[in-house]
Amino acid sequence: MTDLGTRSGSQILRTFLPQQTADLRRGIYRVVEWTSAQPLAVDPDVIRRRLLREVRPWEQAGLDNGVAADLRSGARIEVVELDERRGVTVERYPNVWVCDTCKRIGKRADRACKCGAQRWGQLHFVGFHSCGAVVEPFIRRCPAHDDVRLVAPRSAKASDIRFVCPTCQQEVMRGLGFNRSCPGCGQGAISWNVHKARSVYAPRGAVLVNPPRPERMRDLLAAGGARKSLEWVVQGMTARSPETMQGRPTRDAFLAKLLRDGFGEAFARQAADLAQTGGELAADDAPESVTGLDDAQRAEAENEALDIATALSESRITTGDLIGAPVDSVLAHRYADDYPAALRTAGLVDVELVERFPVLNIMYGYTRGGGEAGATHLVPFRSRRGNGYRLHGDLAETEAYFVRLDPVRVAMWLLQRGHQLPGFDATAGPAAARAELLRATRMPLPGDPRPQPTVGSDIFELVHSTAHRFLRQTAVFAGIDRDALSEYLVPTHLGFFMYAAAKGDFVLGGLQAVFETDLDDLLTSVVRSESRCPLDPGCSRGAGACNACLHVGEPSCRAFNMHLSRKALFGEHGYFHLS
Repeated sequence: MTDLGTRSGSQILRTFLPQQTADLRRGIYRVVEWTSAQPLAVDPDVIRRRLLREVRPWEQAGLDNGVAADLRSGARIEVVELDERRGVTVERYPNVWVCDTCKRIGKRADRACKCGAQRWGQLHFVGFHSCGAVVEPFIRRCPAHDDVRLVAPRSAKASDIRFVCPTCQQEVMRGLGFNRSCPGCGQGAISWNVHKARSVYAPRGAVLVNPPRPERMRDLLAAGGARKSLEWVVQGMTARSPETMQGRPTRDAFLAKLLRDGFGEAFARQAADLAQTGGELAADDAPESVTGLDDAQRAEAENEALDIATALSESRITTGDLIGAPVDSVLAHRYADDYPAALRTAGLVDVELVERFPVLNIMYGYTRGGGEAGATHLVPFRSRRGNGYRLHGDLAETEAYFVRLDPVRVAMWLLQRGHQLPGFDATAGPAAARAELLRATRMPLPGDPRPQPTVGSDIFELVHSTAHRFLRQTAVFAGIDRDALSEYLVPTHLGFFMYAAAKGDFVLGGLQAVFETDLDDLLTSVVRSESRCPLDPGCSRGAGACNACLHVGEPSCRAFNMHLSRKALFGEHGYFHLS
């Protein structure tokens, strides 16, 4: 196989997907497939739930190509990762050859041009339609001399391109074809643009928390799964995990561990029965503290709680774990006094270090035509046999912070913004506040219009704005480019993960160093460093967030820098200004 160069796995995941074009070795190529891609061990139910959420805007617009219906009917899903030894299969595209010397349009690249040169480039424009079709330009030739030459425009507009005959200098063609009907669907005209433009090909993907070891998910499910995880989060995550929420494992969790350790089923069941009879196991059905949720609210809350439990299943270090560590007196004082004070000032319950954060990036399709999700047809990546979907992914373990906002303070912030929380009692404690916020929250879904602010939309804006503020400040303290950090939001539970790009410009250990030595200074900077925008008053009069104050790079933000506001943090009733 011809070697046309190398790229990192993360770059390939976004820029070398099927049917995407790329510049390689002075040529333009289209990706055919990931050669001999390897399957990833993932939880198909988690993938299915996330995909249904992701494709919702296209489903509402009737432009999802039947993906949502297929997923609900149980269509097969596979996730594959790149085989770095085999790479990616590509082909030259578009096959419109331009002489590098005289700019003639050639019929074949294996023959010399009429000028005598044999160095052929390619016309870097392609045609596309919102249905997903892509076409090569058709260039008319002079009928008298069977020749044509490109007159390159000074702009990037396809309509400004001219083609003339090199012999008689007559204009043969202007532009690349107006009102040419789409050959794929026949519904509308082809548009033309540079092959690398976002309107030509926009990859669509998602980020998920996926356990690197399948047995971890089995343990969580045996311990009560999403329901138990929700109870664990609402109760403040004081136990190390949902499996030990009551101090002891449940019967199902204990039985699963015995079977995994190699004991026979009959013996394992007898041992589990004996342990249960002796009172050594926790009850399978713990008292439920969250009531009054409808089906949609409960599903959202349980899924996010399971995400949190999965993310923390491999490693979890809280600020409380640092107290008593064998360190010098200065650090011991900071752990015991300065860290808790900084958390209170920032309105946070805790910042936890996750040394092995299991993050899965997946790409499930693409769109042509530009615009937001749901504006054009979604073209999914289908399996070779056409009986399911083939997602392209990258699974990694990396460092992360898990940041949780104080539920009592969030409730007070919402009350100051005019929302009603009839069941909230500031003296009832954090668990009661979390339960009341869950009952009052209906988180906006992708594709939902933005009406008057609701409890859910304001919470999302607060969590998202805090995440961006935290990310930008952490990049300064860790001494890295902020594009090396990304966010994963769990807004229903007032939290977010900030993780390091495992294959980006980041040295693992950077987040740990800040966590162990400078977390109090970082939190103080988040709250008290400059909150004005260099583009004020324009920024404040507009959305209240821009590239100069809160925005981060697209790979770092999965919400496209939407639902952000400095006023939520620093305004008259900003979250950081509450006492």
